[in-house]
Amino acid sequence: MAVIAYNQADLKLLARLMRAEAEGDGRLGMLMVGNTGVNRVRVDCLDFSNITSVRQMVFQSPGGFEATQKGYFYQRAREKDKRLAKKVVMGKRYHPATNSLWFFRPDGACPEQWYGQWNVGRYKSHCFYAPTRSECGQVY
Repeated sequence: MAVIAYNQADLKLLARLMRAEAEGDGRLGMLMVGNTGVNRVRVDCLDFSNITSVRQMVFQSPGGFEATQKGYFYQRAREKDKRLAKKVVMGKRYHPATNSLWFFRPDGACPEQWYGQWNVGRYKSHCFYAPTRSECGQVY
């Protein structure tokens, strides 16, 4: 059963986001970006208290994804990317993005904190950040 409401257009949009943000980090990196996006839709806290759909999450401004400003994001979703997106909307989670609400790609090491949020791990080029349970218990 899906952990967020979605339709085929949402699945394609999420697949495009995952590819544009993390294709260079491979399948697992893309899944972790998907986890972060799905978590933003699932919760009602912090910067994401009014995000209730995949479309709102992808195009959130401010606080959205840099990839939506680049042409690569606007390519058609591939079948293999849609299959990955389906995994995360169905609730599959991948460490360290299991409870993350943020990620970014630093030039060097992952900062311990980023905008007041704690680093929970790195996968290849991306650092993942999660709130504490007291800040946003819904993500746990």
